[in-house]
Amino acid sequence: MRYFIELSYNGGLYHGWQNQPNALTVQETLEKGLSVLLDDSISIMGAGRTDAGVHAKQMFAHFDTEKTFNTSNLVFKLNSFLKEDIAIKRIFRVKDDAHARFDAISRTYLYRISLKKDVFGYKSAYYVKQNLDIDKMKKASKILLDYKDFQCFSKTNTDVKTYYCNIMRADLSLNGEELQFTIQADRFLRNMVRAIVGTLINIGLGKLEVLDMHSIIKSKNRSEAGFSVPAHGLYLIDVDYPVEIKYINE
Repeated sequence: MRYFIELSYNGGLYHGWQNQPNALTVQETLEKGLSVLLDDSISIMGAGRTDAGVHAKQMFAHFDTEKTFNTSNLVFKLNSFLKEDIAIKRIFRVKDDAHARFDAISRTYLYRISLKKDVFGYKSAYYVKQNLDIDKMKKASKILLDYKDFQCFSKTNTDVKTYYCNIMRADLSLNGEELQFTIQADRFLRNMVRAIVGTLINIGLGKLEVLDMHSIIKSKNRSEAGFSVPAHGLYLIDVDYPVEIKYINE
């Protein structure tokens, strides 16, 4: 039987989502917890692979087991078993061929830029000391919607077959003393969001012009784009699925 698990996590102490040798990951931590509580060898597949230090306000994963259990009880036990930086929201049965990664319609990320020094929030948003031209950054973010190939924002030496991504939303908004960049796409390349935000910051600082975004994307060259902003300001905030997967047997 296949189950989906919805969770959130603070990625500060983890080396990303995916299992790695000699490194603590969210996937490994969850697999250990589920294996102990179900007395079964559990492997899980996540909806994506967040990098080291990146957070998730919403993540989905799936796992298979022949064991029977009460989903509400398992949520309670798993939350008690895990540390405070991982929270299980719900576990629900899905069709046997439902896939947390491949069936996702879109993923949405949020990047938080603090415009004011905050002694309590510096671990959750990237602090930029200099003044930013937010209007220019907003105009540049909309240029992303005109393109599909984002090789220029991808980490080099990756094993992807295509650099094409369908960006459905790219918004920059000011929320008090915080600048928030929200981007939604069917898929993302490694380091893509952090490279985009670094490029937007360079535009906001006057190091690049708004129209430079066109030439950067067309270059397909990572060195033409901006710096990669720190991971601690990045959050996976939504993973969307077809209704028949997301709500089956609830």
